[in-house]
Formats: sequence, structure tokens, C-alpha cells
Amino acid sequence: MRRTGIANLPLHYGKAPEYLFNLMRKLAREICITIFENYGKEVFFERISHPVWFQSLGCVLGFDWHSSGLTTTTLYALKEALNEVSGEYGVYIAGGKGKDGLKTPEEIKDYSEKKGISSEKLIYASRITAKVDNIAVQDGYQIYQHFLLFDVKNNLWAVIQQGMNSENRMARRYHWLSKEVKSFVLNPHKGICGREENFVINLVSDENHQCQKNCVLLLKEKKEILSTMKKIPSLSLPYHHQIFWENVNKKHLENVFLEISSRKINDFESLLGIKGVGVKTVRALALLSEIICGNEISFTDPVRYSFAHGGKDGHPYPVDRETYKNSINLLIEIVKKSKISPNLKDKKLKRLSSFLS
Repeated sequence: MRRTGIANLPLHYGKAPEYLFNLMRKLAREICITIFENYGKEVFFERISHPVWFQSLGCVLGFDWHSSGLTTTTLYALKEALNEVSGEYGVYIAGGKGKDGLKTPEEIKDYSEKKGISSEKLIYASRITAKVDNIAVQDGYQIYQHFLLFDVKNNLWAVIQQGMNSENRMARRYHWLSKEVKSFVLNPHKGICGREENFVINLVSDENHQCQKNCVLLLKEKKEILSTMKKIPSLSLPYHHQIFWENVNKKHLENVFLEISSRKINDFESLLGIKGVGVKTVRALALLSEIICGNEISFTDPVRYSFAHGGKDGHPYPVDRETYKNSINLLIEIVKKSKISPNLKDKKLKRLSSFLS
């Protein structure tokens, strides 16, 4: 990923008015169908997983530029719109916000059974992407909405999920695209939206690849782990260790280490996949690997290498303007070809054109 600027997504509460949501759903459906028909489904997945294009789409549909709610409302509108035509085009969206997000595996399974296909790989993709962004990328943002878009016939999927930080009242959005994921635990993201934070443990970065390996190796050294944990209060440690060790129940961690070390763990990805392995367990392993193995943890926030699209109240920061204009021009072309009513189409075209001026 490359950095293109800064994106701020303040947490906004409430929901879109019903009339607006219905309009968003209808326009979203026609935009998606037009992309399928004129460009193909692979292009749709490439674009929906691109943070700039997704942000543009949400704005075209009529939502706030800078609101965290753009993600939720746009994806729910897309979910209803695409699932209405999933029988014809084979593209389906599972997941949602809060409890709806937890139903993602169930929705994937139900849809797959109707189509007579295996759901195993899609369910795994849903679970491991959520675990990576909640546990392997420790940036202070808790995932609270998760959506998986997929086309089983063409083996395509994209994940868009969002986390919140209740202390700074900001949100962060994570984008994944199947064809660009060479590894779930090594620079896997298509892009991340949010403001840069300090002291982020990004265990899926190149810089922390050795730390991943050491975390797995340490699980085979139960005695050394437990011995080092007992010594930690008397060790002279860097400041960040004091931050991350506070409020850790060491007895609980001992029990967790003993439990997971009895499992067959081949790599960091399989470690993340174990039920019960959470933020504190992985953080402790990473810090222990620094103490025992000597490899320093990189505290590089992945957002600095990714998407950036500034904006507030319809006035975006001047970042990546060319890409932004290209996205809008494409959407203008799409809306021109869509089957929505002339009056609604004219309003949307005027709104799009004003963004380019």
C-alpha cells in the first residue's frame, strides 16, 4: 500500500432517513448492474475494495463525506440492492453491523447451500480477516461492522470492515480484495482509512515478519515463557512494555499459553485462527519475543501506507485529486447509462459534476 494523504472518519450516530436509504438502494443497484454489464464483475470487486472509489460511491449515493456512517449506510444499501439481483448476477453480500456482523458465517453458509457450493473458504476468509484487523493490527480500533462481498462462481471476494475507538471517537475502515491477498498475515490489505496513531503493533507488516515466527517458536518453549513472565516486574524494560503489560492478568496468560502450546501451530496465521486467542495473548507473545529473542517490534501504523481521502462537510483535502476525479468520471458515465428515472439521474449528475469543480 502507498500513502496518499489523511482520512478522518469521526464517529457519527443515528441512521439515514428512510427516503434517502431507499434512494441509495435503488441507485446502488443500478450502478452495480451497469458495472457488471459493461465492465465485468472483476472490475466491480477491484473498485468496491478501493477506499477512494468506495468513499466516492458513498458520496454519490448522497451520504456525508466525513461520517463514519458512510460505511454502514452504503454497505447496507449495497447489501439490499445486490442481494435482490444475486440470482441473476451471483454477487452476494453477507454481514453487517454489531450482531449482523456475527451472522456472516451463517449467511454465507445459507447462500452457499442454496447454490450447491462449498462455503468453507469464504467463511475462513471472513473469520481470519476479522481476526487480523482486531488482533494482529493492534491500533486501538475495535471491529464493530464486517461485510463480505463474494462471487462464488468466479472465486472473488472482498471484505470491508470498520473499527471504532471510543476514546477519540474516530473510526477506521479496512479493505481487502481476494486476488491481492498473497498471505492473510503479510501486508494483506488493499487499503485502510483512518488517522495515523502512535504505538500501533502491526504484526502483519514486513518489519514484524520475524516477530511472527518467534511468536510461534516461543509456544514450544513453555518453561522459558513462564519464567520470563515472572521476571517482567523486575526487568528494566522500554516504556512501551510498561504500557502494554499493564492490566494484564499474568495467571490467565499462563493458562492460555499452556492451552495453545498444546495445539499444532505451524505459523502465525494458524495461531490467530485458534479460538480464544485474542489481543492480550498475541500482544504478550510479541513482547516476549522482543525480550527473549531480541527482535524489536515495529510500531508502524499501516494506515500511513494506505488510503487517504480527506474531507469534511463536502470540502475534501487536496489529496490524490486525479484518482478521485477518475472515480467520479467513471460514476458519471455509469449513472448516464443507468435505468433510474430522468429526474433522479439529472440530480445525481449535477451533484457529481459539482465535485469536480
